[in-house]
This record gives sequence, C-alpha cells and structure tokens, in this order.
Amino acid sequence: MQTHVATTPFGRRPMTLGLISSQVTARNIEHGAKVSKWQVFRDIREAKELLGATDRALAILNALLTFHRDEELTGEGNLVVFPSNEHLIRRANGMSPATLRRHLANLVSSGLIIRRDSPNGKRFARRGQGGAIEQAYGFDLSPILARAIEFRELAEAAAAERKAFHLVRERLTICRRDVVKMIEAGINENVPGNWHGFLRRYETIIARLPRTAPRQVLDALADELEDLWADVHQTLELFVKSEDMSANESHFERHIQNSSPNNHPTGEIKNGLGNRDEASGGAEHTDNLRSLPRRDLPLGMVLSACPDIVPYAEGGQIRTWRDLAAAAGRARPSMGVSPTAWQEATEAMGPQNAAIVLAAILQRAKHIHSRGGYLRDLVERARQQKFSVWPMITALLNARMEAMEKAAAASTSSGQGADAGTITGSLEISSALRDSMKKKGW
Repeated sequence: MQTHVATTPFGRRPMTLGLISSQVTARNIEHGAKVSKWQVFRDIREAKELLGATDRALAILNALLTFHRDEELTGEGNLVVFPSNEHLIRRANGMSPATLRRHLANLVSSGLIIRRDSPNGKRFARRGQGGAIEQAYGFDLSPILARAIEFRELAEAAAAERKAFHLVRERLTICRRDVVKMIEAGINENVPGNWHGFLRRYETIIARLPRTAPRQVLDALADELEDLWADVHQTLELFVKSEDMSANESHFERHIQNSSPNNHPTGEIKNGLGNRDEASGGAEHTDNLRSLPRRDLPLGMVLSACPDIVPYAEGGQIRTWRDLAAAAGRARPSMGVSPTAWQEATEAMGPQNAAIVLAAILQRAKHIHSRGGYLRDLVERARQQKFSVWPMITALLNARMEAMEKAAAASTSSGQGADAGTITGSLEISSALRDSMKKKGW
C-alpha cells in the first residue's frame, strides 16, 4: 500500500503559496537529472543574497547535505534526509535549538528544502524488505536538484555584480583622488581657472555619497566625478599647452600688439577691452608671455569674465566651447553684428576665439557704440597677428573684481553687514588667480 506524501507542515506552522510553489518545482525534475551536491551548494553560497538565505541557514544546509550519503543528487534516489535536531546541532557547530529552528525556516522560505513532516512531527524512515527505504519523513532536498541550473545562473550573476561593484568603487576612488589633487595643483600653480567652482561641484557630489550604497548610485556619482575630472583636466592641459606655445613664440619672435583706444574706430572701449597694450614686446611685458598665455583660455575663466553670454545658451548652461559658440551665434543679431562680420571673425580668429571676443564685447556692450565696427577692427589686427584674447579677458576679470570689491566696501560702510563672499559670489574665480592678477597689475 502506497503512503500519502505530506505536503503541509506539522503543528502551528502555516501552509503558504510559497511552499506550494517549491513543491511544484520539486516535482518537475527531468528524468536522469544528476548534479554534484557540493557544486550546487557552492552556487547557492555565491547567490545567497539573491536567494535570501542567511549564513547560519547555509551552515545548516551544509549539515543536511552530509546526511545524504551519495556524492550526487539524482531524480531516481531518495532525497529526503531525516536527522534529529541533536545530530543537526552537532554538525552545525553547536548552534542553539532556537537558532536551528529559525534558520531551518529560512531554508524552507527560500525554497531550498521542503518539509515532509510525519503525523506526529518526528523525523524517521520506514524501511521495507532488504532495508530499502519505503517512506521517509524529514527534509526533502529535491528543490536543490530541480533548481540546480537556476542556482548556477544566479551565482554567475552575483559574481558579475560583485565585480562591477568592485570596479565602480575603484573608479570612484581614483576620480576622487585625481580631482582633489588636480584642483590643488591648479590653485598652487596659479593657473587661471574656476577652481572655487570646481571645488564646490566636487563637494556637492561627495555630499551625496552615502556610507553604503547600491552599485547604481555609485555608477551615477562616478559618472558625475568623471565629468568634473574632464573639466579640471582640460583647464590644466590647455594652460600647459598655451604656456608652451607662448614660451616658444617669446623665444623666436615678438608680436607687438597695440590695443590703444586711439586705434579703435570709435575710441569707446575703456576699463577692460582696449585701454592698454595687450602684449607689448617691451621688456616690462616679456615675462607675461609665460604667465599670461595668448591662446587656449580656460572656459571657466571666460564665463567668469563674461557672464552676460550665459542666458543666450540653450538651457541657460554653457559646458563646452561648442555651447559658447552657439550662444555667441544667438547673441550676434541683438548686438548689431552682421553675419558677414561674424563670418570674417570666425575665419580669422577661429570659432573659439571669435566666440570669446563676442562674449567680451557683449559684456561691455553699454560702452561700445559700434560693436560690429569694433569686431571688424579686432579681426583686422588678428589677421596681422597683433591680437590676443588673454589680456581682454583678464582686463574684464580685473574690472569685475574691482567693482565687486567697491560694492562690498560700500555695503559694509552703509551698515548692511553683507560680507565680501556674498557680494562676489557670482564671480567664480580662484583666489590664487585673483592675487596673481593684482600682483602683476593686470
């Protein structure tokens, strides 16, 4: 007579849909299926977080597998083991009975084993003639055989996720180190750039880094740090390249450039765009060829000197030279600069320098009556290699700093109590660059 196979747990333990699902899975074992129990156990151990299994539960599962005498789990063999709690506790390194019961329940809820309880809840096996087991009550290991392929796939996925997590932490650490040290180098070497702005961006990103975070969060923060790294590195690289170019030019030739107001068609530029020699060939200005390169201005420095160009950018943000060129193209019609004059400036100076010049003219638009005529004059001098954008931008920066310092002094004297940091907050320029400009008299 065949004995009914138990499907519900003994005592007060309830029946759940999860238990039904595990039993259905255990019945769908292919004919001739065979796996190494220890290989499957290693896969389960690798994927324990995905399965929801605890460390202590895996220690109990390891002990249960030792009660199955064969090295392999097969569909034809008996996969029910029936050790007593005392034997399980001994092989599970002496955990308490309460801990044993709690983690056995974890194995059942994780779908790794199935309870086959006897009528009275005891675990035993009934043997027939010849000693063969006819009926066993205990823990069924069939889910391990039935889900062996799933466990292997989960283990591979878990290993890939751990590797990706390790790589993103490496990327995050390297980016943090590079950004901090490059910003320090830029400030210590008096490189013109928006170093305070870079530092604020870095601090904002790091402030969102939690102590423990999923890989997706770290990936997003690492991407932002890499964008910041690119901006900082570009600022340093452009300065080094332009410094090398200026050093070579100062060694082989002297470009005498005169930006006196008397040479402008209207004589209207003052305090920033034309009241002094831009790069005189005299001895007093020769050293500036190294400290003040005439090419490849950092974008952050241009935006600090010419903030009026920013509203013309799409979305109100300028992140690249292409954005600046597009903003200059939008600002041109409102400034009265003809398409022909703009095309000549682009051809003579290059798109980047032409955009810088237009942004500078826009910044001083109130003081320039003929903006198109002034642009054509600069184009002509650029063709004669007698023009540089560096003095133009540094003059604007100096003028903005002086105006803001006066505003800060006036605010303090009037008793409003506003500090200089609040008033000059809109001018994103490093203190090192500010001191250097004052020292050299730019």
